[in-house]
Amino acid sequence: MAIDDLKKILDQRPVGCVLMGLDVGRKTIGIALSDSTQAIATPLRTIRRTKFSRDMEAIKGIIEEYEIGGFVMGLPLNMDGSEGRRCQSVRDFAAEFDRALAWDQEPWIALWDERLSTHAVESFVDEFVDIKKRRAKEKGILDKLAAQHILQGALDYINAQI
Repeated sequence: MAIDDLKKILDQRPVGCVLMGLDVGRKTIGIALSDSTQAIATPLRTIRRTKFSRDMEAIKGIIEEYEIGGFVMGLPLNMDGSEGRRCQSVRDFAAEFDRALAWDQEPWIALWDERLSTHAVESFVDEFVDIKKRRAKEKGILDKLAAQHILQGALDYINAQI
């Protein structure tokens, strides 16, 4: 399996297992998990980025604990659908992530358009959560909610296709 757009590798997705959603930023990585039926995404946690090896240690712990079978990473496309520097950064992270996992088989890593995910999450926090955006960002709430939003969008797409 390869690292590619979800729409291109949908038929290769692992079934009956938990998927991990990742919102990869420069300072943090938001993480969300699906249920094993791949219907519902739930925010899990935010990792403050330090060194890649430490980031992977934290992620590998989650992979083992929840028996993750595949991954969905948010791809920050420009509003016109083109890819900019942030997309290349996520693609580079995905390639390093793939190498660092060192699984017996190549992991399924799908990239999913995350345009407006941060805006949607910030709007949700503004409207429904009794916390200021700045405080939510400091606590990592926005990042794990963004990961949930990305993963849920991918799950909705998957379930609409099957």
